Amino acid sequence: MSKVVTFGEIMLRLSTERHLRFSQAKTFAASYGGGEFNVAVSLANYGVPAEFVTRLPKNEIGACALKEMRRHNVESKNVVYGGDRLGIYYLETGAGTRGSNVVYDRANSSMATIAKGAIDWESVLKDATWFHWSGITPAISESAAEECLEALKVAHKLGITISSDLNYRSKLWQYGKEPKEVMPELLKYSNIILGDIDTAFFMLGKDKVNPNYQDEKSLPFLYDQLFKLCPNLETVATTLRYSVSASHQRIGGVLYDGKSIYNADVKEVTPVVDRVGSGDAFMGGLIYGLINHSTDKQKALNIAVAACCLKHTISGDCNLITLDDIEKLLSGDSSGKVSR
Repeated sequence: MSKVVTFGEIMLRLSTERHLRFSQAKTFAASYGGGEFNVAVSLANYGVPAEFVTRLPKNEIGACALKEMRRHNVESKNVVYGGDRLGIYYLETGAGTRGSNVVYDRANSSMATIAKGAIDWESVLKDATWFHWSGITPAISESAAEECLEALKVAHKLGITISSDLNYRSKLWQYGKEPKEVMPELLKYSNIILGDIDTAFFMLGKDKVNPNYQDEKSLPFLYDQLFKLCPNLETVATTLRYSVSASHQRIGGVLYDGKSIYNADVKEVTPVVDRVGSGDAFMGGLIYGLINHSTDKQKALNIAVAACCLKHTISGDCNLITLDDIEKLLSGDSSGKVSR
């Protein structure tokens, strides 16, 4: 059976309640999340063995984060310890025409201060079939980027499938390097990339092209340029998000495998409960789909889009849905009726 290992930072999430602004909040709802952890949770929910590798502080908050992993049936045996604090992010959830806002407090976190060589990747990956990382990890610090590169080199050497979510966060790249100085060396190992074309070109130091995702004739040419820049690339997927308002999203997707373009029907999502983590939900659905429907790329894409849509209905970072929930939505049942 496939085993997926993900690598990144888990954070304490403090969010305002009832769509309050930061200035109105008297209390914050505490939960835990982070891009790569969220992907591991999705996969565990779908019955795929998933392990999350990170660095935690040896204190009560670090212990709480570890319990969160175990609560979601995510393997944590290779978590390493060190540093003084768990990263935090504050979330002000938007509504209507007011968008959400995130404030990061993760400088000098345990994960940001990880040292190259802190993890024995040969041991961690010896029984893995898939390794997942995202552009968030190399954004938080130079040493985190170096450790991510070490993991990729080992995964590539072992013949493990490698996926990456570009996950560009402008607020995170603060240690003196730009994505184009770091990401090309990392992305060259990836077999699957999730992200839009312009973000990929930006991270690879190329000019943006403002792609038209409705024009299926022009997309292969643009995606092929990405394939030339990333020699191990096999599949690229892009989440299509049409934001009507913070409370109303339209979600679709595109996938290209070097030969054909696949499109998923756009689905209406309203009202939105929580859109944070919806990209991770897409990634989790895509990995599951590519593992279990490797010859049916359309099915894999449809699963990813359905998972992304359903995440918008769930509070918190993690996508707490099942394969039955996904199949129901794919079969056309979006009524939300009570199951009795």
